Amino acid sequence: MRSLHSWRAALAAGLLLLAPAARADERESSTTARTSTYEQLEVFARVLSYVENNYVEPVDGKKLMHGAIQGMLETLDPHTLFMPPEVFKEMKIDTSGEFGGLGIEVARKGEGIVVVAPIDDTPAARAGIRAGDELVAIEGESTQGMDLSDVLRRMRGPAGKRVLLTIMREGFNAPRELAIIRDHIRIISVEGALYGGIAHLKVKNFQERTALYLRKELDRLRERNGGKPLRGVVLDLRNNPGGLLDQAVAVSDLWLPGNLSIVSTRGRKGATTTEERSRERDTEPDYPLVVLVNAGSASASEIVAGALQDYGRATILGTQTFGKGSVQTVIELEDGSGLKLTIARYYTPKGRSIQEKGITPDYHVPEAPSGKGAKDPLREKDLNRHFKAEPTVASESEVVAKPKGLPESVSDWDVAAKLTDYQLKMSLNYLNSVANGGARTPVKASTETR
Repeated sequence: MRSLHSWRAALAAGLLLLAPAARADERESSTTARTSTYEQLEVFARVLSYVENNYVEPVDGKKLMHGAIQGMLETLDPHTLFMPPEVFKEMKIDTSGEFGGLGIEVARKGEGIVVVAPIDDTPAARAGIRAGDELVAIEGESTQGMDLSDVLRRMRGPAGKRVLLTIMREGFNAPRELAIIRDHIRIISVEGALYGGIAHLKVKNFQERTALYLRKELDRLRERNGGKPLRGVVLDLRNNPGGLLDQAVAVSDLWLPGNLSIVSTRGRKGATTTEERSRERDTEPDYPLVVLVNAGSASASEIVAGALQDYGRATILGTQTFGKGSVQTVIELEDGSGLKLTIARYYTPKGRSIQEKGITPDYHVPEAPSGKGAKDPLREKDLNRHFKAEPTVASESEVVAKPKGLPESVSDWDVAAKLTDYQLKMSLNYLNSVANGGARTPVKASTETR
């Protein structure tokens, strides 16, 4: 067992390796801050020594250290996470599009765990799990105060095994139990359908090769359309929780001409760290485009919607999006664990930050004709320790106006008449009217940068 002195030395040395070099004008304050941190590390090392030597039962040193790291990160924003090796391994599998589990995207709200969205065609969706459901317990154990990575770990696992979830929903008199069988979650990130020459493209998340699959689906639907040009496209990003930034950029690039800013990210103190731009080649034809969004559209989905909205390439329909405007990097650590660390905020081409606010649709289309939908769906602003919305660099003239209802010139289309999905039905009605010259045509993308 290491002595108190050796723990002090190791922790101090590690901090020195991680500390960035301070500029001359910051050196004094940086030195003061490091001194204060070293003093706290001495307290930590002393507590660790007491626990290792005097706790009533033998302790697992690895679990202690992982717990300490998790506790430290829980003082930061809700998207910064420590992932033990088994959780980190599953996270890497997620981005490839296949894993064993239930198919639920969850987040912390207060001390509880809330469903952001069930993934389409997964055990959770088939069992009736809905966005906004509160996950009260897993296998009878309360999720109150449970670490988010622990919640994910308990829901993941071998296909064929049962997981007992206890959920609470508005309208329930008491929590209800749902026994759900894990399955191989193979997320086909893109699905398409054709309605009278108008394509509906559902993008479930942004994982490896999403942009490639999207392009292939567009080509397939063109073939189904007899090789004729598409009359329009609905890009459906509802309940898409996000994913890989490079895929959000590639998807946006499909509909934008070359050399346009798609998204910029800015790290500490507002420094611009990256700017992603569109390429000249392989741009889709200039048909009318609708992006369909809701409160479950987050992160990478909002990057796509924001870029296409800023250039007027697409009309945004639906309801206000989730509002996650931060960028995370994933770092693999020496023991196989992982750190997901928030390193920047992202901005749309016009310099808009959607943090806490989300993307406001051009036309508000509720979930149902009555205007009713899920009451108070979970959004970024509801999460513990979320970043507050920072002042935007966009001018007042660039701020998108409050959403309005669809133009009166939009009429019902018999091809979409039997659809029970009201938002999709309205999107198709809108595009059909645009194609027939009966509604506002989306503004063409400008080749000017901001």
